[in-house]
Amino acid sequence: MPSSSIRRQMKNIVNNYSEAEKKVREATSNDPWGPSSSLMSEIADLTYNVVAFSEIMSMVWKRLNDHGKNWRHVYKAMTLMEYLIKTGSERVAQQCRENIYAVQTLKDFQYVDRDGKDQGVNVREKAKQLVALLRDEERLREERTHALKTKEKMAQTSSASSAPSAPGLGGGPALGPAPQGPGGGTDPEQAWPQSSGEEDLQLQLALAMSKEEAEQQVNYSSHDALGFGGHWEHLKVWSEACWMLKFFFMFSLVFIWI
Repeated sequence: MPSSSIRRQMKNIVNNYSEAEKKVREATSNDPWGPSSSLMSEIADLTYNVVAFSEIMSMVWKRLNDHGKNWRHVYKAMTLMEYLIKTGSERVAQQCRENIYAVQTLKDFQYVDRDGKDQGVNVREKAKQLVALLRDEERLREERTHALKTKEKMAQTSSASSAPSAPGLGGGPALGPAPQGPGGGTDPEQAWPQSSGEEDLQLQLALAMSKEEAEQQVNYSSHDALGFGGHWEHLKVWSEACWMLKFFFMFSLVFIWI
C-alpha cells in the first residue's frame, strides 16, 4: 500500500471522518491518477442523502481551497464537482452556482513544480470549463440529462451481466418439454439427440440410472445377509429383470447413435 494511502487512512481515523468524507478524500487525493468513475458514482448517489450531501460538499470546498504542491487536490475536486453536478442531486449544482466565485478564483491558480513544469495550467483550464458550465443553465440541463441516462444504461448493463443464468443443467438453458409430433405425441425424429452435447447428456442420465440400480442391488444383498432373505429375494429378482431391460434399452440407443 502506498505511503500516501496509509497517511490518508491515519488522518481519517484521527479526524473521525464519515464514510462519505473518506470517499471524497480518496477521490481527491494527491495520488498521480484520476478518481475512478465507480468511486465518483458512489459519491454522487450519496448526495441524495441530506446528511451525506452536507459532508461531501464541505470536503469538496475544503479541497478546492488547497494550494501549491497539493494542486491535485484542487484539480480532482473540480473533476469530482463536475461529475456530481451532472449525476448527483440537483442541490449540488445549486450550491456550486451560489459559490461560483470560489471556482472563478482558481482561474489564476499558480504552481510550478521542481522540474519547472507549470502544473497550475491544469487547474486554470478546469476552472474555466466548470465556470462556463455553471453559467449556462440550458447546457447544464442537457448534459445532466445525457449523463444520467448514460449512468442508468451502465447500471442496467452491469446488473444484467451479473444476473444468474436461467435454471438448467450446468448453468445452461433450461430444458423445455419434449417436442410434439403432428398427432400431439412425441415426435420420434425430434426425440433423438439434436447435438453431441444433448447426446452426452442423455448418455450421462442413462448411466446414472444404471448406477442407481446397481446400488439398490447392493442394498438388497445386505438386507438378505441380515436375515430378510424371503421377501427380498423376490425383489432382487424383479430388480435384476428391470436392470437388464434398461441395459438392453441403453445398448440399443448407443447402437443407433453409432
